[in-house]
Amino acid sequence: MAKQPSSFLILSLFFPRRGDSFLYLFAIISIFSLFLTHFSRSALVHADSHFEGFDAEDDDFDDQSIDPTTLRSPPLTKPEPYTTKITPPDPKTPDPDPVSNLNSDSQSPSSDLPKTSPTTTFDFWDEEEFEGLPIEQPALEVATTAENVTAVDSSSDPTTSTKSGNVKAQRTYTVEIVCGSFLIIFAINFFTGKRENENIALAWAAQFAAKDSIFEKSFSLLGIGESADDDAPLLLKEGHTVFKFHASGRRYCRGLLATMELKSRQDLISRIYNMIVPTRDEITFEVYMNDDAMDHVVFALAKKKVAKFMQKDVRDLQRFANLISQPAGRKWVAEELGVISESKEVASDLITEAVLDQVFGDKAFEKFGKNFISMHFSDQQQGIHKKVLSFKFVLPGPNKVAELTRLVALVPFYIDLIGRYKLSSQARSKTEAARLKATQEAQRELKNTRQEALQRKKAERRRMLEEAEAKLSAETIRKKETKERARQMKKGMPKIKMARGA
Repeated sequence: MAKQPSSFLILSLFFPRRGDSFLYLFAIISIFSLFLTHFSRSALVHADSHFEGFDAEDDDFDDQSIDPTTLRSPPLTKPEPYTTKITPPDPKTPDPDPVSNLNSDSQSPSSDLPKTSPTTTFDFWDEEEFEGLPIEQPALEVATTAENVTAVDSSSDPTTSTKSGNVKAQRTYTVEIVCGSFLIIFAINFFTGKRENENIALAWAAQFAAKDSIFEKSFSLLGIGESADDDAPLLLKEGHTVFKFHASGRRYCRGLLATMELKSRQDLISRIYNMIVPTRDEITFEVYMNDDAMDHVVFALAKKKVAKFMQKDVRDLQRFANLISQPAGRKWVAEELGVISESKEVASDLITEAVLDQVFGDKAFEKFGKNFISMHFSDQQQGIHKKVLSFKFVLPGPNKVAELTRLVALVPFYIDLIGRYKLSSQARSKTEAARLKATQEAQRELKNTRQEALQRKKAERRRMLEEAEAKLSAETIRKKETKERARQMKKGMPKIKMARGA
């Protein structure tokens, strides 16, 4: 598959196709309404800020503030005696004149407190016994009064509470806008990504499984129907990213199964991950050959990196095949490809001149082989089907599916070639010896596995018995030993036969 640039994926989110216009319009209207609500509330908060606070009231209060130095103790009535704490005078300081103090108080500037008639503060004052005046703290009382007034005014003013409520609402709506936008984008991406995968699968089916296509001409039964007359779908959807196609009704093989594994476009997180780490869509063809239609063949052709990986990890290739170099005096595959085969004879017979000219030659592969990954033929597969032909290609976009035409044409070509292919007697003797050796090794491994399983069972049984004996009490163990000793003594005694008298 041709890699789609990340810019194309990003543009697909903002420029919808014909079928997705309604979803994108609904998303844009929803996001616009949420942001409009957010900014309208922010504008209301800024408009109210002109009337918030107590700046003007604080200024008036400062203008009419009371000078603490001009205050005296409030007059006390005679029925309520006034007690005060008298501080002894400092002998170093001169005695203040009460008369001068009274005159200075009478000349002090007027305050906002109500004026009272001049009366004697202390009726029981004896100047000969006590000297000085009591220490007064009117500033503390004034500050306390101002704080009480401010607290009452702030609690009674509704503007401050409105401001705090708007700030909380603003924070809440910011989180909701982000979460709502993410959910809307996630939902839109789910439906658009799901449709993209379906379009790719349907485009492939229309190109290669429709009427007068390659598979329609090569197989008599397409899809999951039981007969050709059934109106059954061609593709079987096993998930949002997996589509399967089945075909049967051709000689040399039991059937064909094509599996399309696509990218998780419906998942927004996977789509973002695919932008960072590019992946590709793949299609795999598995052809299940008849038992009598395939000789001893273990062969693989892939790009060099993939070929090295297959030779190390694929069991049959690791056991029977090796990398094959280019034969002398013969046209060979492109340099990007690696050949793994059980023998050079098999590799030379399966890589024909026609295949080199059409796909795997230097010039042909440069033009038509960019979507090729690997092909693997083996009669020693693990599983139900022993003889399988496997082809793996990159699946391009829905508008470029025609690029797979020559690669898909390899499937029916190799079905017929492998079905008719027969090894020479010399190559066959080598392959039979290798398979006999592999069978013996497999039987030996199976035997070792069974012995290991039996040993594990015995060890487990022994461990269970030891644990059971450890749980028994000392008295039970003593009785058991006594019983075992008596049994051994009885077993060691000579046997005496008794005869009855006549």
